[in-house]
Amino acid sequence: MVVEVVAAVIERPDGAILFAQRPFGKVYAGWWEFPGGKIERDETAAQALRRELHEELGIDVRQAYPWLTRVYTYPHATVRLRFFRVTQWGGEPQPREQQALAWQRLDAPLVEPMLPANAPIIASLRLPNEYAISAAGALGVEPFMQRLEERFVSGLRLLQVREKSMDQTALRRFAVRATDLAHRHGARVLLNADENMAREVGADGVHLTSAALMRLQARPRGMLVAASCHTAAELARAMQLELDLAVLGPVRATASHPGAALLGWQRFAGLVADTSLPVYAIGGMDAADLETARQSGAHGVAMISAAWAQARPGG
Repeated sequence: MVVEVVAAVIERPDGAILFAQRPFGKVYAGWWEFPGGKIERDETAAQALRRELHEELGIDVRQAYPWLTRVYTYPHATVRLRFFRVTQWGGEPQPREQQALAWQRLDAPLVEPMLPANAPIIASLRLPNEYAISAAGALGVEPFMQRLEERFVSGLRLLQVREKSMDQTALRRFAVRATDLAHRHGARVLLNADENMAREVGADGVHLTSAALMRLQARPRGMLVAASCHTAAELARAMQLELDLAVLGPVRATASHPGAALLGWQRFAGLVADTSLPVYAIGGMDAADLETARQSGAHGVAMISAAWAQARPGG
């Protein structure tokens, strides 16, 4: 039997996240977790979220985005955790169940011990909500490098180097430059190529095409691994291989993929429901689409041309 549970990632504007310590008398007493609880019969996950946070913390949820769903087997039970990211609420969180509470930033050491099921969730939370894709072929290498530094200064933290028009030598040279620049600004880079080249250029990971994803037998270790997905089968494979993130689309028409079958937001939301890894919406996206993407279950948006339109804050 799988126990259905709702969990809340409660996020302050400064980036701090609320953790609760399980009180004495409960299984795993003293361990830290995301607030939440069991979903009752005939109750939706969203309804359970609002009820649990009111009962447990005395707050009223005003804005919550559906996010990840993960199944974890503890010695005492198997639980299906449905996570929401809560960004607006009424009231100040109070320990109504005699549990300790702690606001924590993900760029600093976290409270311990943390429930084992939370490790991949915390790793996913460290991914920003913008995934920018390089456009040196369209802008020219030097103008692009200048724009890239502007974006890093303004907050961009995740870049995919994808330059299909470059030969292997030019791509390797460009990827080294982009990666070095990213690392100077605390950003991470995934290379849309093979695993070996990604390691050679010092990238933080590799981004797989959908075809490469379906051929893959085991995920590369010691690096971030992402994949482009267009179908339920591809998303399922990405989850089976326990990749770190995926992009799904195209949601809308794009110049880079003319004639591609479009998902639209309704189909996108249906595909990402209950996914266990962060999914970025792609295809005609710009910063204004982030709200709709998150309401549809996306972690964020992946952008090409809109990412380089001007230097502006990323995140």
